[in-house]
Amino acid sequence: MEQLSGHDASFIYLETPKAHMEGCTLSIYDPSTAPDGTVTFTGILENLQRRLHLAKMFRQKLVRVPMDLDHPYWVDDGSFDLEYHVRHIRLPKPGDWRQLCIQCARLLARPLDHSKPLWEVYVIEGLDNVDGVPEGSYAMLLKGHHATMDGTSGMEMFTAIHDLEPDGEPPVPPGPWQPEREPSPFELTMRAAGNAALRPMQFAATMARVFGGSQELTRQLLRGEVEFPPPLTVPRTIFNANVSAHRVVEGRRFDLAEVKRIKGTLRGATVNDVLLAVVGGALRTYLGARSALPPDSLVAMCPISLRPKGEAATGGNQVGAMTVPLGTNIANPARRLAAVHRATAQSKVVQEAVDARQMTALAQHVPGALIGIGARMTSDLGLASSTTPPYNTVVTNVPGPQFPLYACGARLVTMYSFGMVHDGMGLMNVVSSYCGEVMVSIAADRAMMPDPAFYADCLESSFEALAKAAA
Repeated sequence: MEQLSGHDASFIYLETPKAHMEGCTLSIYDPSTAPDGTVTFTGILENLQRRLHLAKMFRQKLVRVPMDLDHPYWVDDGSFDLEYHVRHIRLPKPGDWRQLCIQCARLLARPLDHSKPLWEVYVIEGLDNVDGVPEGSYAMLLKGHHATMDGTSGMEMFTAIHDLEPDGEPPVPPGPWQPEREPSPFELTMRAAGNAALRPMQFAATMARVFGGSQELTRQLLRGEVEFPPPLTVPRTIFNANVSAHRVVEGRRFDLAEVKRIKGTLRGATVNDVLLAVVGGALRTYLGARSALPPDSLVAMCPISLRPKGEAATGGNQVGAMTVPLGTNIANPARRLAAVHRATAQSKVVQEAVDARQMTALAQHVPGALIGIGARMTSDLGLASSTTPPYNTVVTNVPGPQFPLYACGARLVTMYSFGMVHDGMGLMNVVSSYCGEVMVSIAADRAMMPDPAFYADCLESSFEALAKAAA
């Protein structure tokens, strides 16, 4: 039994009926590399069954403490049923990309069952008319709760079900799986009472570490080693309001070598800078077409992994965040990239100066019941539609493997990741990479973005304009 950190638990408390803290990865496979050139649904089930021991999140469910007196626990699900978590769908003809996106959006909008392990897999066949996908391909949509994983640990769970060769075999488990006993409500309440007695001392220790870090930051500021960027003005946009219960998803693929060429034209720029500038250009075009482009630049929240090397398989969330202007007020693509690079460089200096891991540790001491009440009140009163947003959108970068992966012998062709939206932030952009390609995927509230294909076209146009300017 393992207790959730305050950070992980916050994704449980912050859920509302219209905003589930869940994301998913859409993977498309070419079965021609598999034995006999075919992959069956039974074969997929057997492949997953043999790999459950590689990621403990597969068979762990959430148990909440009565009245949310303390943060929830992960416990083994003694009645785990793999066939409940793996479902089978086939698209009707013509089986094109738009149909696939509509199906994925519907699945993303449905909440997971919190009485079972917080993940599902949907095998989707009938991809008969998707550009850039070999004939006979199928897809798998892996959906998981953000309390279970961040981008780094989620990628670890993703790679657990893949091989490096078509005929790869998973490691043999050390022995038969034996689930632990599930704690009773009384035991959980007693644990909460014990933790409450220790909480003041733990809070004091955390505050001492945070205070020590702030003193060091003050010294760096006085010595001129760190300079805080000027405060950002975050404009209100059509994406910053209460969300509905409906979603849309889309995505586009770009050449990683071309992205690296573009970043090489600006000293110190990164791949992430280039993709942030691409998103900024797309939002400029999209909002301009809807006569909804504010004069000030839109601001993105960019999650930053705080995991030390070697901790990817520990599960949970270890992320900080920085806010970056996307340059939507700059028409010239090259100047937009330069502005984004300056902003990210300043934010990274501040992130390195501040002990972000200790700051996120403060969440351990916030009462979960109060967080849940606050989230529901904010949603019910529609406060997200009237208050100043802390940021306009999210752009997160989750690097993937640059070598081929296989599942059941079928080669992974490409993958897209769709994140969560919430009240006050109805558009999330996820950047991922695989085998020489960069994918920019979006998930949005359907009422705020009824035309996701147009936004995806804006991403392509923005990339082409930046590539031309960088030439």
